Amino acid sequence: MKKKYWIGVVVVLAVAATIYFVRNRHIPSPVTNETTDTLEVVELPEPVLLYGFPVDSFLIEQYKVKWNQNLADVLTKKGGIDYSVVYEIANKAKPVFDVRKFKKGNLYTLFFSNDSLKKLNAFVYEIDNTDYLVADLRDSVNVYVGKKDVVTVRKKVSGVITSSLWNTIKDENISPLLAMELSDIFAWTVDFFGIEKGDYFKAIYDEEYVDSVSINIPKVYAALFHHRGVDYYAFNFEQDSIWDFFDEEGNSLRKAFLKAPLKFSRVSSRFSNHRFHPVLKIYRPHHGVDYAAPEGTPVHALGDGRIIAKGYQRRGGGNYLKIKHNSVYTTSYMHLRGFAKGMAKGVHVKQGQLIGYVGHTGLATGPHLDFRVYKQGHAVDPLKIKAPPVEPVKPENMERFKEFIKPWKAELDSISLNEN
Repeated sequence: MKKKYWIGVVVVLAVAATIYFVRNRHIPSPVTNETTDTLEVVELPEPVLLYGFPVDSFLIEQYKVKWNQNLADVLTKKGGIDYSVVYEIANKAKPVFDVRKFKKGNLYTLFFSNDSLKKLNAFVYEIDNTDYLVADLRDSVNVYVGKKDVVTVRKKVSGVITSSLWNTIKDENISPLLAMELSDIFAWTVDFFGIEKGDYFKAIYDEEYVDSVSINIPKVYAALFHHRGVDYYAFNFEQDSIWDFFDEEGNSLRKAFLKAPLKFSRVSSRFSNHRFHPVLKIYRPHHGVDYAAPEGTPVHALGDGRIIAKGYQRRGGGNYLKIKHNSVYTTSYMHLRGFAKGMAKGVHVKQGQLIGYVGHTGLATGPHLDFRVYKQGHAVDPLKIKAPPVEPVKPENMERFKEFIKPWKAELDSISLNEN
């Protein structure tokens, strides 16, 4: 009886102790600050992503597309997948990207499973600086185009010319794209082949970066080019829904070209990289526009400029003239029957001035003008040149223009030379 009594006492005490412990136990709580009693948030590091994939979860290999390499070569040889999967990827990519347009030198990335099987989980091909093609193979084949983050930076730069605009921009660690922009903006006011030591420029513009690499200058807001003792200002102003550059007085910085170098004609052949030549009977590039017109039709200069070449090409353009309009644009006129009086190398011509007559000299089946336009040395389609406006700021917009350029001019003037 005593034994049962003591057993019961022990059980009661044990139960009581358990209840006390449960009611008064210490429950771990979030880390707190002992003085303020506030929660301390412990931030875990964000995973490092590459094209949206966490790099720690994969074995990653990167390569550049080689000469004559295509999607099948890459995915079967480097990725180890079947042609059936390659076909599925190519088929699903059609709405967003033509996989036949693989470019030599473009980067591609293979994401393999991080295990002994090393199975291809994803494939990424960089289409250009911003867009990339993704083939996610983890569950089913999912193909889409992604975009890299583009960071836009407002920049203010300056430079003093020592030898050339290009060299100065390079020496100042400025994007070479700015040299192209400035040469286009000031093409009609500054002779970039005659700039002198001591000339200088200032500019305010936006520059776009992807992965810390400069890819584009989407907009120049204002610029100044000091050339031979004269300040040339350029302000990007919107008029009639068109943005263009004007000086501080509201005059356009551009001059227009004629729509065409001759009248009473029709386009018989357009700009092409693969045209069948009617005389040679082969396909080759035709980087110009042919205007069919009667023999002797007058040909006029497209714009003001200087004749830099005149002669005869026996196995090509026949009688031809080449006119340099500024540091950006050059035009060429071929198959001429003859030249207008006074045409010679070095002669300056005016827009619309008679320079020659339609003929069919050289390799030509009939009378026509082979007309070509070069922009910074590269052939461009004459029919796609946007005729730059020459109209100044309209009187009704002048007050708005003056107020608009005030802060930009003040900011340009405040830029110190070589303070980049």
